[in-house]
Amino acid sequence: MKRREFITLLGGAAAGWPLAVRAQQAERMRRIGLLMGVADDREGQARVTALKQGLQELGWTDGRNIQIETRFGGGDAGRIRAHAAELVALAPDVLVANTTPVVRAVRQATSSIPIVVAAVGDPVEQGFVSSLAHPGGNITGFAFIGFQMVGKWLEMLKEAAPGVSRAILMFNPDTAPIHYVYLRSFEAEPHAVEVAEAPVRNTAEIEEAIAKLGREPGGGLIVPSDAFTVLHHQLLIRLAQQHRLPAVYAYRTFVAQGALMSYGPDVYDVFRRSASYVDRILKGAKPADLPVQQPTKFELAVNLKTARALGLTIPEPFLQHADEVIE
Repeated sequence: MKRREFITLLGGAAAGWPLAVRAQQAERMRRIGLLMGVADDREGQARVTALKQGLQELGWTDGRNIQIETRFGGGDAGRIRAHAAELVALAPDVLVANTTPVVRAVRQATSSIPIVVAAVGDPVEQGFVSSLAHPGGNITGFAFIGFQMVGKWLEMLKEAAPGVSRAILMFNPDTAPIHYVYLRSFEAEPHAVEVAEAPVRNTAEIEEAIAKLGREPGGGLIVPSDAFTVLHHQLLIRLAQQHRLPAVYAYRTFVAQGALMSYGPDVYDVFRRSASYVDRILKGAKPADLPVQQPTKFELAVNLKTARALGLTIPEPFLQHADEVIE
């Protein structure tokens, strides 16, 4: 080969290198670490599916151009910390964290990997971000509920069951400490119904708290968002029915399983929306520049079969506002 031809060939090859490099970069498999505070059950898998659907709509498919490493904490603090360390060691491009204990664990495990929170109560109050508008640091995402929800739950409980004069807010302080703050903010103003906190850490304490509430007339139960109560929601529903207690829950899916009613953000919508921040971070955005977003879609569901079993007649205007009524 003549020298001039060789130089021409070499130059042509070199000109093609940047295109080849760019193509390789575009095709690089991106890694997402997903740590769920809930159990690996139907509810947990439904939330994961919602996130994956949101990602797929944005062009990210698990196994094609992203690899999602999923772990479930099941409400166990030790398991959550172990999974957080494991996922951080994999050096993912972004972490997705669901529930307060998970966010706390991944935050302690890394200050550099971007973290998108999905359905976490008041990240400002819990110290995860500086503010909703300017998160700062490596954490941003989608909040779930605020203290105003306590008043809303109580309002709906009273409307559906006018005989309720006292209620307990049940949660596990190890998995949902923010509810202490919510309840104290709520208690700062006088209300027609007396509300007390009911911290529980195991099934025996759940049974004891509900049995105590059911011994006197006028009792009502509020079950907010909490990985622990999600894990034990079937027990809660059964005990509420057994002790004839009107109860309101945060998650719509519980109503189909016998819960009286639920009101709260659409958790699956929150997970689908969380995909948008994962997408933006994978494309170069920084968490500090992405404002924390609040829920936009709320749902009310009522189970009339359970209402009849409790001797309740749900007012028609209340039912008209429901997104789902189970006969």
